[in-house]
Amino acid sequence: MGRAVVHFEILGTDPATLRDYYGKLFDWEFGVGDATTEKVSAPGEYGFVDGSTTGDGAGINGGVGGGPGHRPAVLFYVAVPDVEAALREAERLGGTRVLGPEPARGDFTVGRFTDPEGNLVGVAGPTA
Repeated sequence: MGRAVVHFEILGTDPATLRDYYGKLFDWEFGVGDATTEKVSAPGEYGFVDGSTTGDGAGINGGVGGGPGHRPAVLFYVAVPDVEAALREAERLGGTRVLGPEPARGDFTVGRFTDPEGNLVGVAGPTA
């Protein structure tokens, strides 16, 4: 069985405006705080979306963040047992590592890569 998509992110240079936009567009509510790392979003600028509060309650978790110096991007994260191993495999298959593994608070680590066409994809898993 394949790996699950577990998180999405919408990033830009003005997270507050993005949160206002997506909040109005999709009726999303945000718990604003810190992302797993400043490389994902400026401190205090990451708006968490709890997937259990969207649709029929079965949505995935996500976030809207970024800040000055962050490039606009929309991406998803796939759960993996080992972020470093997943990034190495992405590279072996023709992708390019962009971030990580990036340890974060608690036992959660993230990484990002671009596929051979340049699409940005995230991986997330336990901290080794």
